Amino acid sequence: MSDRESMEYDVVIVGGGPAGLSAAIRLKQLAEAEGRELSVCVLEKGSEIGAHILSGAVVDPIALDELIPNWKELDSPMTVPVTDNQHWVLSKAGKWEMPHLMMPPFMNNKGTYTVSLGNLCRWLASQAENLGVEIFPGFAAAEVLFDEDGAVKGVATGDMGISRTGEHKGDYQPGMELHGKYTFFAEGARGHLTKELKRLFDLERDCDPQVYGIGLKELWDIDPAKHVPGRVIHTQGWPLDDAWGGGFLYHQANNQVALGFVVALDYKNPWLSPFEEFQRWKQHPEIKAILEGGRRVSYGARAINEGGWQSVPKLIFPGGALIGCSAGFVNVPRIKGSHTAMKSGMLAAEAAFDALKADRKQDELASYPDALNASWVAKELKMVRNAEPAVAKSGGTVGTLVSGLDLWMRYLKIGLPLTLKHKHTDAESLWKANQCRKIDYPKPDGVISFDRLSSVFISGVNHEEDQPVHLTLKNASVPIEVNLKEFEAPEQRYCPAGVYEIVGRDEGDPRLQINAQNCVHCKTCDIKDPTQNINWVVPEGGGGPNYPNM
Repeated sequence: MSDRESMEYDVVIVGGGPAGLSAAIRLKQLAEAEGRELSVCVLEKGSEIGAHILSGAVVDPIALDELIPNWKELDSPMTVPVTDNQHWVLSKAGKWEMPHLMMPPFMNNKGTYTVSLGNLCRWLASQAENLGVEIFPGFAAAEVLFDEDGAVKGVATGDMGISRTGEHKGDYQPGMELHGKYTFFAEGARGHLTKELKRLFDLERDCDPQVYGIGLKELWDIDPAKHVPGRVIHTQGWPLDDAWGGGFLYHQANNQVALGFVVALDYKNPWLSPFEEFQRWKQHPEIKAILEGGRRVSYGARAINEGGWQSVPKLIFPGGALIGCSAGFVNVPRIKGSHTAMKSGMLAAEAAFDALKADRKQDELASYPDALNASWVAKELKMVRNAEPAVAKSGGTVGTLVSGLDLWMRYLKIGLPLTLKHKHTDAESLWKANQCRKIDYPKPDGVISFDRLSSVFISGVNHEEDQPVHLTLKNASVPIEVNLKEFEAPEQRYCPAGVYEIVGRDEGDPRLQINAQNCVHCKTCDIKDPTQNINWVVPEGGGGPNYPNM
């Protein structure tokens, strides 16, 4: 018999991001409107809501307008409207600015806001709590629970107080079971429970593989004379030449800029380091000029869904649903996903509320995918579905032209009679090390560019050191026998936090050292490992980064 206590709810939501919080708010709004009692809880593995949230971010308020129409009157952090939108194509020393006339109107940022998504989630959480939603930060959902018929009946949080060797320490506490008539999974990109649900219920049977990018971000306080609130800059081109990605620089409130770099994880060269490409990008004369005289205050990284509409899995299964980035609703060419994530959570909430009114539980919420397919989310994602695969197949220059043509034709309702496919996962794209050129990255100057360990330090990352390593290996021999021999241990370079090191090589006894305490929960290793030997599972609740306003 389990020694875990349990709590019963109508709906359990895993993840306190935009999707999960929007679902919780919508459920309570519907219940309040009909005078019904409805119990809703949100589990968040971060130490507080927003602690693990990282995004650019430029937010389209379309979903927020629907969810909380008077949000402007409620002290929302969305206070900086986008006033200037620029797109630069970089060469090593210069830039060419892409005219807005080259892009369809739906690609502009008119009516959007640049904001800390973490702070927006903190505000959404306060709105949810005002409606009676129970929010539990610092509790990581570690296990999916099933009833006797195989339907999802909730989740269990991880045990606390287990040593690195698996023994119970003096402060041991067993996890808590949270049972729900329906359970929503809003874990973000590459959620570890979502990955298991996809496998168990074969949710990806009828879709393309999901593909990802890694986004690295820093916050800077800059010279007030250089700050233009609402200015949004995106870049493509240099420094990437055999991979796809680009940079962003958003002028936000309080003389801060949020800047970052995204690298598509389908890159081929195992010598490539997304972190080093980011640091090199900051040394471009146009970017450096903005940062000089400023001060870096925070750093973080997170994987991003980039598959688009053709990679969205089946959204429902007995007892639950995938919402937000667990399902993959990012609009890649617009570089936005918060609005679609929020709307998906709202639609799932409406489906669950109708089911609960009819005294149903733990069945499939068929009305949720039906409603989503009829919504502006589907219309928006179908419009841009060929953009990412066009670039992936044809490269930055040709792919941008092809995707631009496709976007224009769909906007003009001509439409190309095809959907480009993703045929391979990002893990399958890596070439052998001896097939690729080695990349020699410049040393950081400590002023504009930095090393990984000093970067991790300002992410606020913290894990209880005496706990089981949450970066698990299916086979302990693979890192040396396969990854090192064939790919020169790419985990040393694709990890943005210095988690993976090959030690003992000079002594003729190489081994993989996993510095799990550095992990910023970006999930890149789980995605990009060429042998899929690394499996990311949750550490103790509250561990990981502590982003102040990312």
